Amino acid sequence: MIGTYNALMAWGFGAASLAYAALALLVARQGYFRPPVNRPGLAIMLAALLTTTWAGLSLLAQSVPVLWMWAAVADVCRYAAWFAFVVYLFRASAEQGRSPETARWMVPMAVALPVLSLLSLVVSAFWMQPASGAPVGLFLTMMLLSVLGLVLVEQLFRNLPEDALWSAKPICLGLAGTFLFDLYLYSQAVLFNGIDQDAWNIRGIVHAALMPLLLLSTTRHRNWIAKIRVSRKVVFHSATLLMAGGYLMFIAGVGYYVRYFGSDWGRALQLALVFLALVFLIALALSRSFRARLRVTLGKHFFSYRYDYREEWLKFTQTLSSQSAPGETGLNVIRGLADMLESPAGMLWLRRPDEKMYRQVARWNLPQISQTEPVDSPLLAFMQRSGWVVNLEEYRNAPERYDNLTLPEWLQGQPQAWLLVPLWLGQDLLGFVVLGSPRTRMDVNWEVTDLLKTAGRQAASFLAQMQSTEALLEARKFEAFSRMSAFVVHDLKNIVTQLSLMVKNAKRLSHNPEFQADMLMTVENSLERMRQLMLQLREGAAPGGAAVGVDLGQVAKGLAASVARRGRELELDIQPRVATRGHEERLERVMGHLVNNALDATESPQRVWLKIDRFGSHARVEVGDNGMGMSESFVQERLFKPFQTTKEAGMGIGAYESFQYVQELGGKVKVDSKEGEGTVVTLLLPLIESFHESDWHQMGEA
Repeated sequence: MIGTYNALMAWGFGAASLAYAALALLVARQGYFRPPVNRPGLAIMLAALLTTTWAGLSLLAQSVPVLWMWAAVADVCRYAAWFAFVVYLFRASAEQGRSPETARWMVPMAVALPVLSLLSLVVSAFWMQPASGAPVGLFLTMMLLSVLGLVLVEQLFRNLPEDALWSAKPICLGLAGTFLFDLYLYSQAVLFNGIDQDAWNIRGIVHAALMPLLLLSTTRHRNWIAKIRVSRKVVFHSATLLMAGGYLMFIAGVGYYVRYFGSDWGRALQLALVFLALVFLIALALSRSFRARLRVTLGKHFFSYRYDYREEWLKFTQTLSSQSAPGETGLNVIRGLADMLESPAGMLWLRRPDEKMYRQVARWNLPQISQTEPVDSPLLAFMQRSGWVVNLEEYRNAPERYDNLTLPEWLQGQPQAWLLVPLWLGQDLLGFVVLGSPRTRMDVNWEVTDLLKTAGRQAASFLAQMQSTEALLEARKFEAFSRMSAFVVHDLKNIVTQLSLMVKNAKRLSHNPEFQADMLMTVENSLERMRQLMLQLREGAAPGGAAVGVDLGQVAKGLAASVARRGRELELDIQPRVATRGHEERLERVMGHLVNNALDATESPQRVWLKIDRFGSHARVEVGDNGMGMSESFVQERLFKPFQTTKEAGMGIGAYESFQYVQELGGKVKVDSKEGEGTVVTLLLPLIESFHESDWHQMGEA
């Protein structure tokens, strides 16, 4: 069937022959054969020549069927040339120190499979006759060649550094396309006992269409070959893909013979076998235990060191920092250490700075333990003295290696406990992690313990930062509560002063009806203010309520009346209808604080005045006196800071609170003061111009 003439097949193989001949010519012009000889480049040129030979022989074989044998030989040889290209790349990378070690399976497989295919081709030569059956053995070996080609291309692509990706990606895509098409072609031949004629007819066209991708890589950058390196992750994925391919090849072969010997039920049994095999393969791919065994086996037999430390460190750091909530740091420490050793469980024990014991703070797939471990227990004393990673399996078999250490009861009751990893913060043992038994058998050697010790120190720094953050948040909460308490105490002091003055005058004016009414109003006002203070202290916020228009003239008149009751005089100079937006009670407290400070700084007959007018787009409030004044350094450095005052009994809170509220309203504060001459404090507050007449009447009535 393959030997019959087909125009589409002829055009396809003819195009492939010309395309790869052009590729070989262009690669030869790049001088890969000149000293120093570039072996990967020579392998590309050889593969192009062999592909040209294969396509030309396939074209001629339509007229001379005996040439199909030699075309098949050229087909196998071109596979071998592409395998040599990848092998040479990895060897060159290893010689230049950019890869730890070439995978040991690569060279034997790259040699054995083409040889096996050639032998199978010789044995199956008589099957090439149209009257004979299909050469299933040859199809199987060609499938293996395609699978190995895909594995090598996958490994090559995963190893590309960023600077080589642009130039090398096209050749990876081109080779992957040709190998994938051949895999489809030969797998179909195995499963259905013969070549798919339509797929065979377009094989030459597919190879010719993918050739420009190979050419693009050779013309983009001549130096891309020198930038490829191997990694452990790639070996793991490649080995997994190779095993999956081999498994599928085996199932395909078994399926063929089941169909061949199954008589009428052969096709049904073949489909059932393929389906069950795929389900089993998916189950293996999802099994973490299987992946763990494979990773350990590859690390033990393919590399001189078990770990790729750069990869492990990046993964561990990412695990530690990938917390979605502040309390997940401990759990991330457990998972980060457990993932290094394929452990499925663990628990974290920490000591707080104010405690002399360790307690369980996080766990993963292990039970909750309420017991604590004293800092002077035998276990902690041994860990602090030795600094070891305690292997509990080794301890159970040979306790004398650990000085006959006595384990605590809570640890003896954990049969799956495997390793105790200390978390050192400098010279202090911050805590330790208990890891559960791994998913697969693993030897704990010096490499494992050194990695765990180093990772434990990094984890300890993360945990110490978490503890410091918690302590800082707690301190800030106390600081906020203390600040609020200071404000409340300051307001209470003002209320107490007002009530004390009222009680003092009550002895003299108790029978005066006006005084009685004023006293009742003062008590009610003080009671309301104390309720607001209690609400502020309980809710941890400033007094609520929406900001409204406040007539500053009315506030000033109320302050003047209050000052008059103290036996002093407040001179007023008020421009009518000057208003701002804010909380009337808080604005009254701000202006009242300034007036009280002016009164405290003066004695009768010294002046204290309050002036309100418009200043551009602002309402200007000026409170002045000709009293003792303040020094320039005090005004610049201490005036609006908390707990800074010139009064003997003052708290230094009022000025700070007033300044903060004026800033909150979008206003400004200006202070002019000289010692012995007096002080003038000016507030600039946003002016409200959109009041209606009814609004002024309402505020006046209020």
